[in-house]
Amino acid sequence: MIVDEKLVADKNKVVSVRYELKLGKDGEIVEAVNEEKPFVFIFGTGYMLEKFEDKLKGLSENETFKFNLSSDEAYGQRNEENLAEIPMNAFEQNGKVEKGLLTIGNYIPLRDEAGNHYNGKVISVTKDMVKLDFNHPLAGEDLHFTGAVLEVREATEEELSHGHVHGHGHDNCGDDCESDPSSGCNCH
Repeated sequence: MIVDEKLVADKNKVVSVRYELKLGKDGEIVEAVNEEKPFVFIFGTGYMLEKFEDKLKGLSENETFKFNLSSDEAYGQRNEENLAEIPMNAFEQNGKVEKGLLTIGNYIPLRDEAGNHYNGKVISVTKDMVKLDFNHPLAGEDLHFTGAVLEVREATEEELSHGHVHGHGHDNCGDDCESDPSSGCNCH
């Protein structure tokens, strides 16, 4: 007699979850993901926080979870070295800065000389300089997750080669596919 084993969250499995994320156990809700638009990812590919995956490992469909991640297990402590002052002229196009671009609190996408992408939060603006914070928005915060695993399935070869989930009806692919025609991904 063959017994079907339930798939569990583990490396190279596609995991679909719903969850609520709070700052600390009794803190403010900063994100809520429901069953209609679950969060879907390939387990063990480095996309998620390692400790988040550790807490989900071995769970199967319809199992619930509730756990805390310390700031060190999540996005680390805030680091003053991740603050940078950048000359105003770096934001100019044709001698002008786009109206509203450098509003306090805005996130500005930047790229360094090596082509790495970063998002900097505008924290101050003077006539000549813009101060940006490159810390993760949740750096220094303890995180509390409650939720449930909605589905676990095998990832396809195509999903594994592209590094993200296809055909799930939700927009978790991001812009990687469109911006890299060589990926062969046509999920958009």
